[in-house]
Parts: sequence; structure tokens; C-alpha cells
Amino acid sequence: MAHETQPARRGPRLTYGMAAVWSVVAILLGYAVLDVADAAPGALTVRPLPPPPPTETVATRTLPSVPQPTMSTSVAPPLPSLAGDTAAPSAAGIEQALASVRALPALGDSALVVRDGQTGDVLLDQGGDELRIPASTTKLLSAAAIGQTFAPDETLRTVVREGDTPDEIVLVAGGDSLLNPGTGDPDAVAGRAGLRDLAEQVATALKGSGTTSVTLYVDETYAAGPTTAPTWASTFRSSGITGAVAMLGLSSQRAHGGAPGPADPVAAVRSAFARQLEGRGIDVRLAARGQAPGVPGSPMPTPAADGGASATPSDGTTPSDGTTPSDGATPSDGATPSEGATPDGAQAPTTAAVTPTAPASGPGAVLGSVESAPVREQLALALTDSDNALTEILSRQAAYRSGAGTDFAEVGAWVVSQVAALGLDTAGVTLSDASGLSRENRVPASLLSDVLVLGYDGKHAVLRRALDGLPIGGLTGTLADRFTGAQHDAAGRARAKTGTLTGANALAGSVVDDDGRLLVFVGMVAGVGTNDARAALDRFVAAIASCGCR
Repeated sequence: MAHETQPARRGPRLTYGMAAVWSVVAILLGYAVLDVADAAPGALTVRPLPPPPPTETVATRTLPSVPQPTMSTSVAPPLPSLAGDTAAPSAAGIEQALASVRALPALGDSALVVRDGQTGDVLLDQGGDELRIPASTTKLLSAAAIGQTFAPDETLRTVVREGDTPDEIVLVAGGDSLLNPGTGDPDAVAGRAGLRDLAEQVATALKGSGTTSVTLYVDETYAAGPTTAPTWASTFRSSGITGAVAMLGLSSQRAHGGAPGPADPVAAVRSAFARQLEGRGIDVRLAARGQAPGVPGSPMPTPAADGGASATPSDGTTPSDGTTPSDGATPSDGATPSEGATPDGAQAPTTAAVTPTAPASGPGAVLGSVESAPVREQLALALTDSDNALTEILSRQAAYRSGAGTDFAEVGAWVVSQVAALGLDTAGVTLSDASGLSRENRVPASLLSDVLVLGYDGKHAVLRRALDGLPIGGLTGTLADRFTGAQHDAAGRARAKTGTLTGANALAGSVVDDDGRLLVFVGMVAGVGTNDARAALDRFVAAIASCGCR
């Protein structure tokens, strides 16, 4: 069957082609219209184009020359100095301002003290002489005691020495519990001295003498003592409330709430140091803890040979001055600590016995050494963070250097004795530790205020720096989340040490009031919940800050 062939349909193809052409023409005509209207650039545009957008490269900028101010044209400082420029509050004004606050149910069982921080005058004393649980405000007393033992810029050194033979090295625990596991940070307090720096020094010294395999000992004789107190709850260390108290530790392993540090900080440092040496080509074998190198009974090198604190050698021999650190012997001049007081009433810092300078080579030679931040900076950090372990570590060293015992109760008793040596009344005061974790501690609010007033008199450098490290209301440390609500009047200008134990809360510090006057305050509350106690104490401080109270 034949099929018809349909003719080709060309009409539609021509129609589509023409549509495309006309579309192009329409676009060109539209652009020409916009060009004539100066709405688009082009040959028909009659107005100049706008300047191009700025680029990242700008022209050189010049500034007008302004003459520097001279003495004749300068104005007075915008803020007057604090001392003496404003009238002190009156006791009556303070009483009136605090009337409603003192009536709060949470302050039903409380001790409250307010004093003029510039004269020391008492403006309010409600139960200031009552012995109460101070909790962490105990650290203020410890700071005062530590400040009498360490010089203002004194640091702690971590040293590695050669043992009895070149293939024996001794890591000496010198009291720095804030070693950076890596390179030291010169601007940091926690981590100023670096373990990596120490390892590099030691590895270089060993390789220089051709030694590539060593036995690593640790000298723990300096300020040795228990790691936790018998009066602390068994969960304090495991929950991170405190770290273990030891004379060597890493800044990266500081304990804080919910994050406990190692049970044995010295072992942690020893292991980290061994790894650092092995990474630098030194084969390391760890010696048994407490084992002295070489002949049994030979003393381990101590920090004293480097100008640091005197430490009892492992064989029990006494330092070169003939006194034992723990027998309470008086200084070589025969004066007792109380006889060595400085004119302002503060006990002069004790000078530890110094053994002969370490040899340049051979047994006892220093292979490496790193230096901590000044003790006063560490003490300020301890107060800012309410670091219980760090406070105990510094207090134990200070007690040890002064010839006292090193268990927690002995250190606490030493703190009390040093506060008394400042001329302050310590009748009835008992401390079972230096950090305030013990519920057996008893301190009156008046004594805490005495220490604060003393610290602000400018005569005790270490204590003053510690007070500068107190947390700031609404901004730092343990006060970062306080004074942020109705108590905002004290935010940014109250510095205080907090104290928190179940059923015992405290707050002690200073605040600048609306008239620019420095006031010292102490509040100690018992028998109420922590949240209620804190809220009431914050209102107490806010009322002082905002009243003027003339």
C-alpha cells in the first residue's frame, strides 16, 4: 500500500526565529531608552558615572598636628585619690542604711562588721567577736601568714640535678604546683614555668656530656606532708573541690568543681617529664619513689643549694646552719620570730638556710631549672579562684620555711601564730587547715576585718597583692555571678573572699561607696541555705556601697 508523503511544515520554524530576533531588538531599544534617561551607562549618557566603590587600599592619611599638653595647660586628674578626700561614713548612717537588711530572716544568726578601710574605725559590729566557721575566708588569714615568710618578688624553682653518677638525674620538687606541661608562658601565673623548657635544658646538658640513658629520681623532701586533711570530707578531692596537696604539679591538672586533679600530682609530673626527655632522645628509667641515688643514706640534692628553700635531706641530716626545719629552732642570731618584727609590726620574712652553691659539674650539678611566677601572684590567684590546694601548698611551704610542722593542723596552728605576730587578737581562734575546708575552724568576723584593714595600709606587699586578687563583684572569680541583680550597686566595685560550707557562709572584703570611701566588711551567716545566705550577704554589701552613710 502506497503511503502519501506529507509536505514539510516550515511556517512555525520561521515564526520562532523571528520572535528571537525581535526580542533582541526590544532589549537593545529598552537599553537605549534607559541610556538616554541616564538610568544606565552608555554612549548616550549625559551625566557622569558615580565614582567607583572604595577598595581595600587607601591613600596615605595625614592627621592635624596637635601640640602636647604642658604642665601649665594640663587639668587635674579626673578622679581624686582615694585616701582622705571624702568624709568617712558615720556609725549612725551605717546603722540606718542597714536596718532593713539586718532584719532579713537569712541574717537571723549572723555576724556583721563594717569598718572604715582608711582609718580602721569600726562603724558596725554585730557579733564580731563570736567564733564561727569561716569556710574559705580562712584564706585571708593564710595570706597574711604567707606574706610574712616570702619576700614580695620571691619565686619557686623546679630544678633537675645530676645524681651520684652521670646516668642518674634528680627532679627536685620545689613547690611549684603550676608548671605548664609545655612551654612556659611569661605572662601567666599558672604556667609561668614550662616542663618542656626544663626537659630541653636537661636533654641538652645530658647529650653534651654524652649521656643518652638515665635513671630518673624525684626528691620530695621539701615541705613533705599528707595530700589531704583528715578533717575534710572524703569526697572533696574526688569531686574537684580541692586538689591533692603536693610540692609539684601541672597547671593543666588544677582541680575545680566536677573536674578532680590527679591523686598523685608528683607522679603525674614525673611521667610527663620522662616522656618529654624520651621525645628528645633520652632513654629514661623511673626509680622507685623515695629512693635516693647512689649510696644508701646519701642526701638528695635540695632546692637550698640553688638559693631556694632549705629542705631536709633524705637521710635526716640537718641543713648547713645546724638547725632542723621541724624543731622550731630560732634563727642563727638567737632572736625568736616575735623579736624579729619590723617597725610596722609585721614579722620580717624569714631567710631559709642556704647550703653551698651547687657544683658546675658532677654530683649535684644543675642540669636544668625553671622559675615560677612570684608567690604573691600565685597567692592572688588562689584567692581569685578560691583554690584550696594552692592555698594549702603555699601555706605549707611558708610554715616549713619557718620551722613548723607540715601536716594540716600544724600548718593551721602556724597560720594563727603568724597572724598573732602581726599584733592581732587571735584569742580562741583555731585552724585545722589553711584553706577553710575544715568545719573545725573557728574565727571571729572581727579578726577577718583586722586582716583586711591591715592589708590595705600599704605596709605588707604580699598581703596587699593578695587582696588585689580578690574576686570582683559581677566580674571575676567566685563573684562573677553575684551582684548582678538587685544588688547591682556593688557590681564592679566590691572585692571579696567568699566562704561556702553547708550551713556556714561568709563574705569578707572591701567596697568603695558612693562617696568614694573605701569600706571593709565581713558577714558570716549560719543555719540557712547557701542561696538565701548569699542573697542576704549581697544585699548587705550593696546597701553599704550605695548609702553614702554620712
